[in-house]
Amino acid sequence: MRLVIFGATGKTGIQLVKQLLIDGHKVTAIVRQPDQLELTDKHLEIQKGDVLNPATLQNVMVGKDAVFSVLGVNHRKPTTVYSEGIENIMKEMKRNDVKRLICLSAETLKSKQEASIGERILLTVLWKIFFNLYDDMKRMEEKIYQSELDWTIVRPPRLTDGLQTGKYKIAINQSMPKGKGYTSRANLAECLASQLNNPDSLRSIIYISN
Repeated sequence: MRLVIFGATGKTGIQLVKQLLIDGHKVTAIVRQPDQLELTDKHLEIQKGDVLNPATLQNVMVGKDAVFSVLGVNHRKPTTVYSEGIENIMKEMKRNDVKRLICLSAETLKSKQEASIGERILLTVLWKIFFNLYDDMKRMEEKIYQSELDWTIVRPPRLTDGLQTGKYKIAINQSMPKGKGYTSRANLAECLASQLNNPDSLRSIIYISN
């Protein structure tokens, strides 16, 4: 498939690009600073672009089959990278008739009704610390829900730099009943890539955990 990925220079993004190339896809990575993506492959195209600057996204989705968004920020300040970024991405998808969107979010956005008592305490603490990040991520999800795209949202738990083991569990539209509360970015990348061929993930939320 011909794929576009946003957020390719992040730790998860790099793992995802590698996984998609291993799977035999043709990948176009849209990044603000191309020199930060130190990967080369005959099936990888790196283009300069910024999700907060729609003009830089024109034509990047021509002829593409699906889009991955693994956007992220490395600060706690107020941000619109997630919500404004996904809005600009989806507008460009609509303009080019690209229907499939797979988007990275966070387990922290699950409702308190889904969480155990212990998890509720942890969620409350995390929201206080990373309120700006999660608040904008929540707005991102709401925009996706309102779209007519064939979307999948993946909500991982705490991420590690561990190896890809393939030993992880997923749950669709419900919290992970039993899990270790973490997974590696390499396993997450495998999970994200596998949703391309998972019809059960359409317009659904995926939870993952080791």
